[in-house]
Amino acid sequence: MAPRARGASGTLSRDALTVLQPGFTGTAPPDWLLRRVGEGLGAVGLFARNIAAPEQLTALTARLRAEREDLLVAVDEEGGDVTRLEARTGSSFPGNLALGVVDDPDLTRAVARELGRRLAACGVDLDWAPCADVNSDPDNPVVGVRSFGADPELVSRHTAAYVEGVQSAGVAACAKHFPGHGDTNVDSHLALPRIDVEPDTLYARELAPFRAAVAAGSKSVMSAHILLPALDPDRPATLSPRILTGLLRRELGHEGLIVTDGMQMRAVASAYGIERGSVLAIAAGADAVCVGGDPADERTVLGLRDALVEAVRTGELPEERLADAAARVRALASWTRAHRAGGAGSGPGAAVQEGTAPGPGIGLAAARRALRVTPGKEPYAPPRPAPYVASFVPGSNTAVGGATPWGVGAELERLLPGTRTGTHGPDAAAGDVLREAGGRRVVAVVRDAHRHPWMAEALDGLLAARPDTVVVEMGLDHAPPRGALHIATHGAARVCGIAAAEVVAGA
Repeated sequence: MAPRARGASGTLSRDALTVLQPGFTGTAPPDWLLRRVGEGLGAVGLFARNIAAPEQLTALTARLRAEREDLLVAVDEEGGDVTRLEARTGSSFPGNLALGVVDDPDLTRAVARELGRRLAACGVDLDWAPCADVNSDPDNPVVGVRSFGADPELVSRHTAAYVEGVQSAGVAACAKHFPGHGDTNVDSHLALPRIDVEPDTLYARELAPFRAAVAAGSKSVMSAHILLPALDPDRPATLSPRILTGLLRRELGHEGLIVTDGMQMRAVASAYGIERGSVLAIAAGADAVCVGGDPADERTVLGLRDALVEAVRTGELPEERLADAAARVRALASWTRAHRAGGAGSGPGAAVQEGTAPGPGIGLAAARRALRVTPGKEPYAPPRPAPYVASFVPGSNTAVGGATPWGVGAELERLLPGTRTGTHGPDAAAGDVLREAGGRRVVAVVRDAHRHPWMAEALDGLLAARPDTVVVEMGLDHAPPRGALHIATHGAARVCGIAAAEVVAGA
């Protein structure tokens, strides 16, 4: 016999709203969102479309909490290439790969603490970060520089440091994408990736950073929409009781929140739909449903609420499971509320070693330390007159988006007035770049040149004609260094561009 529900306006409906983490459009909360927050909506997810400036974000979060103080306000702020706070300008912090290259956990902890401090100051208390994936496939189209690296031990120690740092600022961390999205060549925003490796490999490689995150006390973990036949041949991780409840909850001992990746992503939505997928995710052991991308409207929220309520009524979703999920959301909200009331600055990761103390300049200092500069055969001299910057632009990473500026052109213009910049896409040819450059020295800026044959071909032609070309790689540094000077930034954050421009200009 199916359990008796308590009505769409009662506790069951409130629990269903509590486990949702939806988004919305605009820089101020719409009336429908405020109404649902008052009815029990557990969290709101913010993206670049919602953030114009720190003062505006602070006002937005204050307006949300005027409806209910214990609301979780989440944001997808990794720093580096994936930034929502600074989507219009580029991030003040280098991303994970740059921090992994430096390999100073105290620095990673301090960077995460400063990022967490800025989030907390704006009223954000849940960060869907860090990316704990081991990027073992250099052709991975969606992780790449978002990962600390390809070595499980390195990724583990920096994942733990990041968790400690951001949580010492009173902001809950969310290690992602469990059980590991690194060994894939498919973007789960677009299709369902599959990892075909033996369990021993998964345990030694993919799971190591998540063990470290759990041991560091990560308040939440985000599931991945990936199929791992060695763990569950039938369902992707987000929908798998074996993976979420059996592996993450029981075996790894994670007691905090389990959050799904965006349920609108095609890896799940194409096969199950958003509503059906969300029911299966909660039944599998997830506690919160992220549906922050598109759609982002009231209809979606009500559809998810009603789907969860109906699943309880039919007996497909045990009422106790939904109640447990909602309780975990409220427990996290209590933790973040206590930190807001008491102020941040204590707890694991609060203390840092001299030279890594958090502050406004720590992001640029970290980006400078992450540079790897390889000189050419001849002694390097900065360009005089001002150079031409040729930016070779690949298709945008879905997680990063295409709106955030990147490169070195703007920073070189500041250091070398008169610098010109041109953008070149997949139809680029060396001759086109040379015509645009005229007699100026060329600074070629690339991103994951090893993954894009057209980019490598254009660069070959350019270097053959102009050996004095400077090459700046702002993605994974897997292609052999070349050019009069080769600079690997290990990410495309604004501070990475500043650091590279300083070297090019001889500043």
